[in-house]
Amino acid sequence: MAVAVQQVWEPAAADLRMRGRPLWWTVSPSQQLAVLFVNQGQLSHASSIAGWLGWMPEVPFDGVLVIRQADGSVDHRIIRSIPVRPSHIALPPGGRLLIVSGRAHKDEKGFWKPNALLYSPEGAVEDSFCIGDDIDVLVSGQDGSIWTAYGDEGIYGSHPQSAAGLAGWDSRGQTLWAPNGRLPEWPLAGFSAATDGDQVWLAWYSRPGAGGTFLTRITPATGEVTSWPCPVEAPDGLAVRGHHAILTRRVHNKNSTAVTRAELVDGSWATTERQIVETPGPVVMRCGQGRDGVLWLRAGDTWVRIEA
Repeated sequence: MAVAVQQVWEPAAADLRMRGRPLWWTVSPSQQLAVLFVNQGQLSHASSIAGWLGWMPEVPFDGVLVIRQADGSVDHRIIRSIPVRPSHIALPPGGRLLIVSGRAHKDEKGFWKPNALLYSPEGAVEDSFCIGDDIDVLVSGQDGSIWTAYGDEGIYGSHPQSAAGLAGWDSRGQTLWAPNGRLPEWPLAGFSAATDGDQVWLAWYSRPGAGGTFLTRITPATGEVTSWPCPVEAPDGLAVRGHHAILTRRVHNKNSTAVTRAELVDGSWATTERQIVETPGPVVMRCGQGRDGVLWLRAGDTWVRIEA
C-alpha cells in the first residue's frame, strides 16, 4: 500500500522576500505549525552543514514567527532582539513561544546560564532558564512541559540532567522527570520525538549498529517509563498512535526518505511496511516531529504530513 504524503504548507514567494529564510520550526500539540523566519542580511552560512541548519544568525537578531493554524489560516508575530542562536523552538500554551539554544555555558561563578527563553504573545521575554547542554531533540507537551534528549557532549559534560541522556522539564524550567536508571542502556544521542495524547516518545541510541536504537515512552502523570528496541536504526522522524508507529530515515543527498510502519505486538515493535517515498525537497537533520499519530516532515522549505 502506497504511503500517503500530504503537502501542508510552504512559504509563498512574498513571505520569502519580506520575512527572509524559514529556519527553526515546531508543531504544537494542537497541530499548529510554527516557523521562525530571519532576514537574509542577519545570516551567515556554514557550507559544511546541509540544508537550512547551515544558516546562522548574528545575535541579537530580529525574527518573524509565522504560525499556520490547524484551520489553514496564517498569523505573523515579530520577535525582536533575540539574544541566542536557536536550535529548537516550541509553542507552550497561552500563545507563548519558547526559543532554545542547544548548547549551555556556565558564567564566571560556575552557574549555568539560561539557554531557554519564554516569550509572551506580545513578544516580551517572560522567563529564562537552563534546560541542559547539547540538546539533540526537544518536544513540548500539552501542559507546556519540555522533553529533551541530549548529545554525547552533554551526556559526558558536567550538566547533571544532560548526563542522564533524557529529561523532562516543566514550563518554567524546573526538573519534572529523569530516567533514574530505568533505561535499558545509557543514551549517547537523541534522534526524534513525538507525543500521543499526554504520552511522550523519544527515539535515542546508545551505540551504533543493530540493536543500539531504542524507543522510550514516558507517561508524565505517573512518571512511568517503558523502552523497546527500535525497529529503525537512527530514525529522524517518529509518530505514534496507540500501538502503531511511523518512522522515517532520510536518504542522503536525495529528495526522499525511507518510511517504516510498525506495530507493537506481544511487547515488541514489528515492522509491517517499508517504502522509499519521494519528498518535495531535501530532508536533513531535525526534519520530523510527531503529534497524535501524525508525522510532520520538513522537506526543503515544504512541510508534509504522514499518518501512522
